Amino acid sequence: MGEYALQMRNIVKSFYGNTVLDNVNFDLKKGRVHAIVGGNGAGKSTLMKILTGVYTKDSGEIIVDGKKCDFSNYNDANAAGIRMIFQELSVVPTLTVAENIFLNHEYKKSRPLGMLLDDKKMKKEAEALLRHFELEVPVDAKIRDLSVGLWQLIEIVKALSRKTKVLVMDEPTASLTANEVTRLFDIVKSLKASGVSIVYISHRMNEILSIADEITVLRDGRHIITEEARNLDINGIINYMLGESARHSFEYHERPHREKPAVRLEVENLCVDNLVKDVSFSVNEGEITGIAGLMGSGRTETLEALFGARKIQKGSVKVQGRLIPIKNTRDAINAGIALVPEDRRREGLVLPHTVKINMLITLFKQVTGKILIDEAKIKELTRVSIQELNIKTQSIDSQASSLSGGNQQKIVIAKWLKNNPKLLLLDEPTAGIDIGAKGEIIKIIEDYAQEGNSVIVVSSEIPELMAMCDKIIVMVDGRLTRTLTRNDMLNEEVIQNAIQG
Repeated sequence: MGEYALQMRNIVKSFYGNTVLDNVNFDLKKGRVHAIVGGNGAGKSTLMKILTGVYTKDSGEIIVDGKKCDFSNYNDANAAGIRMIFQELSVVPTLTVAENIFLNHEYKKSRPLGMLLDDKKMKKEAEALLRHFELEVPVDAKIRDLSVGLWQLIEIVKALSRKTKVLVMDEPTASLTANEVTRLFDIVKSLKASGVSIVYISHRMNEILSIADEITVLRDGRHIITEEARNLDINGIINYMLGESARHSFEYHERPHREKPAVRLEVENLCVDNLVKDVSFSVNEGEITGIAGLMGSGRTETLEALFGARKIQKGSVKVQGRLIPIKNTRDAINAGIALVPEDRRREGLVLPHTVKINMLITLFKQVTGKILIDEAKIKELTRVSIQELNIKTQSIDSQASSLSGGNQQKIVIAKWLKNNPKLLLLDEPTAGIDIGAKGEIIKIIEDYAQEGNSVIVVSSEIPELMAMCDKIIVMVDGRLTRTLTRNDMLNEEVIQNAIQG
C-alpha cells in the first residue's frame, strides 16, 4: 500500500437510475502525474467529485495513503490532504492575492485580538509561496487586475497553501498562454519532486503525453485501460476513448451541392473599427465556410459584426440577395442569423440557470401564449433537443454549470437551432471540449448544412476546419488574404503557410 497515494476500488455511482460509474478502479502512485481522459459522459468529473466529497459513492472503497476513507463533503477530503482545482475558478476578483490564497483558512491574531485577521502573517506566507513557485505577483494586487492565466496559477498556489497529498487539476491550461503553460508544467514538476501526487484532467492530448506518467481512459462510466504514458500515442488514446466511432470523426464528408447553388450571404468591403478592413466574401446555401487566422486577425470581429454585436463602419451585408442593415443583434436574428460565441460560459449560457431555462432564452415567441409561457411546450422542445444532440444531463432542470464543456456547448447550439436560423456563425465551437464531443459537434454542423443551411466557422484547429469546410477564407491583420477551396486543402501545412501570411 505504501506505493500509492490514492486507490479507488470498484466505485459505483448512479443518478436517477442511470449508472454513470460502473465498478471503476483508479490507482495514483506517490509523486506521479496520472492523467484521466475520456469523452463526454465518461465519468471523469463524477469520479473526481466522489474523491473530493462533492458526491458520495453508492459503493466501492477510497484508500488514501493506505487508510480507508469516506468523504461526505469537501471539507472531509480537504482534511485528508486532497485538493481539487475546478475548471470554474473560485478566486474572488475583489480580494487581493494574499486574501485569496488564505481564503477560508485565514491566520488570526493571538489573544486578546483573536477575532482579527493577521494580515501581516498572511502576506509574508503568500510571498513565500509565490517565491517558491517563481511567480512574480504583488501579494497586495487585486485579482481583478491580473490576467486570467495568473488567476489559474494563483488558484494552484491557494490549493497548496495547506498540506496537500493529492492535487486534482481539471483542465488547468484552458485559459493559459503558451508561456503560462510552460510555467504551470514547471510547477507540476516541482510538486512531483516534493512528493505531491497529481490527477490531471485535460482534453489536450499533446499536453497529457508531455506531462503525465500514466494515463487512465474511461468510456461510458467504465475503466478501459491504464497504461504508462510513454507506451501510448494520440491515435491510440483516441481509439480507446471512442472505440470504433473514432475512425471517421475528422474526415471530410462530401455533401451533394446544387450545380448552381443560391448565394445565402454576400459581404462587401466590411470594415469594423481598425480590426476588419475591406473584407468581401460570399457563402452559398448548404455551404460550410471556415475562417482561419491568428489571434487578432479579425476572425471573431467579422462574426460579431455580422451578428450585430459590433458596429459596422463601412460595407454591406446581403442575405439571399436582400440588403440587410445590421445595426444590432435583433436585426441579425430577424435576418435568420445566429451566433455561437467563443466564450460559451460568459456569452452563450446563464450557468446558474437550468438546461430548460437556457433553451428558453431564444424561444420566447415559440413558447409564449397570450399571457404565460407554455411550460409543456418548452419542456418538450428541451427534451427533443437533448435527444437530437445527445446532450448528457441528469434532467432538463439540471444547472447548466453542472454539465461538461461539450454538453454546455451543445446547449448553446441547440437553443439557436430550435430558432431555425438559415446562417449559423460559430466561433471556436470545439474549444475546451474533449475529442469525442468535438466529433459530435462537427457532425451536428455537417447535418445542419446538409439541410441547405449555411455555416461560417472560426477555428484555431486546422484539422477540424479541414474536416468540415467546403472552403476556407484566410485573414491576416484584418484583411482577407486568400480563399482556399477543397482542392487547395492538400494538408495542414498549406493552411498554416497561408495563415502566417
